[in-house]
Amino acid sequence: MLTILLHLFAALLYGALGLWFWRTCIQTASPAPRQCMTTAERLVLLAALILHGLAIHASMFPGNEMRFGFGLAVSLIIWLAVCFYWIETFYARLDGLHIMVLPAGVVGSLLPLVFTGPHVLINAASPAFRAHFIVAMLAYSLFTLAALHAMLMAYAERQLHSGRISRSVANLPPLLTMETLLFRLISIAFVLLTLTLGSGIIFSEALFGQAFRLDHKTVFAIISWLLFGALLFGRRVWGWRGRVALRWTLAGFIALILAYMGSRFVVEVLLGRAG
Repeated sequence: MLTILLHLFAALLYGALGLWFWRTCIQTASPAPRQCMTTAERLVLLAALILHGLAIHASMFPGNEMRFGFGLAVSLIIWLAVCFYWIETFYARLDGLHIMVLPAGVVGSLLPLVFTGPHVLINAASPAFRAHFIVAMLAYSLFTLAALHAMLMAYAERQLHSGRISRSVANLPPLLTMETLLFRLISIAFVLLTLTLGSGIIFSEALFGQAFRLDHKTVFAIISWLLFGALLFGRRVWGWRGRVALRWTLAGFIALILAYMGSRFVVEVLLGRAG
């Protein structure tokens, strides 16, 4: 019961803060630029993150075992992405992301209550497995934040070309600054994804208790790695930017989602199996 309340209260705080930003950033017309995020707003978001984190921990570790499934996986990735977003607000104006990140936080808080089929992870006690797991989740969360960032940039670029600029876009940093932040996120996430794939392939038996298999999950993860690697290579060699960079970012993110989330959704939700 306590776990359910933690999920609900976290969703409530995310939702209330999202509505507040919608009212103050989007609906209210004011000639003066709005402060990116006030101290009070940061504290409310921090409170939501703490409640969300406690809820995830309670769901994943109900006893001496570690449980994990589709709902918890999405919830954890979104929680980490919002954590990174909260940190980034200290260094850059990310007003437009408020309306994308906070609804994602609501969804991430509620999903474990909807999809309640986590299964026990066999090798959870292994330090090597835990390190692999943490690095993988960090990579997923950074790519999630990068994908949201890319969608915001695409929206801003479309408005700039149309000549109709909304208040939320007007308060954003220049596109070049946002692009620099995007590639910083992708570069860090790519290193983490490389470590995840490398450790999973080389130490598969030690991590998962079975020899390496080239299944659909691994194939999509490798495709995602190749797409992001090509994007970073193209950026460095040919100066890829703008729409080209955004398309490669979203393509790589979709492949990454299919690698784990897609398989877990099919197995747990559509087929109703825990394996």
